[in-house]
Amino acid sequence: MPSGYIGHGSPMMAVRAAEAAPWRAWGQALPKPVAFLVVSAHFERAPLTIGATRTVPLVYDFGGFPKELYQLQYAAPGAPRLAARVEKLLEHLGDVRRDERRGHDHGTWVPMRWLRPQADVPVLSLSLPTHDPQRLFQIGRALRPLRDEGVFILGSGSLTHNLRRMAPDENAAPFGWAAAFDAWADDVIARGDVDALLDWQRKAPDARTNHPTVEHFIPLILAMGTRHDNDRVRVTDKGFEHGGLSRRSFAFETV
Repeated sequence: MPSGYIGHGSPMMAVRAAEAAPWRAWGQALPKPVAFLVVSAHFERAPLTIGATRTVPLVYDFGGFPKELYQLQYAAPGAPRLAARVEKLLEHLGDVRRDERRGHDHGTWVPMRWLRPQADVPVLSLSLPTHDPQRLFQIGRALRPLRDEGVFILGSGSLTHNLRRMAPDENAAPFGWAAAFDAWADDVIARGDVDALLDWQRKAPDARTNHPTVEHFIPLILAMGTRHDNDRVRVTDKGFEHGGLSRRSFAFETV
């Protein structure tokens, strides 16, 4: 089973079929997974925490958007068997907890509406427990065997994410700082340069401008940990919203 990273964009992507067409195409190209394991930028919690293993209300963790967004549903089945497997795989890395009240946030349910609109495959959320790149990569490595068990592992964030520097026009041309960072990340992932990725805050152009906070970039590090050495990297979406919010997404696919 492939794994990947998705630039989940604005919550408005939940209702924008044209813009989400690359996500839908990505989902349609997948063999049907046994389950999805999603690590979202919007679920930061230490220690490692597994979200609800049954269907609970979604988390609408955004404000000021049209009312229709707060009425959307994505009632995928829970994944209790996957949760137990994740606990086993990660136990050597420290404490792993559960929160059976924690539903899927928009970093999970917005892309899932297009990747698997049928909502017929179990989905499990896993927290970002740290900002340490090496540890996140290790978590990805520990989870990698799930791919051979039919689980699609997905990091969800944004390659560029500085909401204070967004252009008012949604279709504005990308800012230079955003375009340069996006191109750097694309090159690093294409080459499989793990050392550069782990040292991204020093090596990437305008890292602080693109990520005043790091939570939207670091799911990529965990996702990269799930990659096999012989995987093909495929860009499944690209482009910008408001000049500074990258939607570049990657699939790691076994050749």
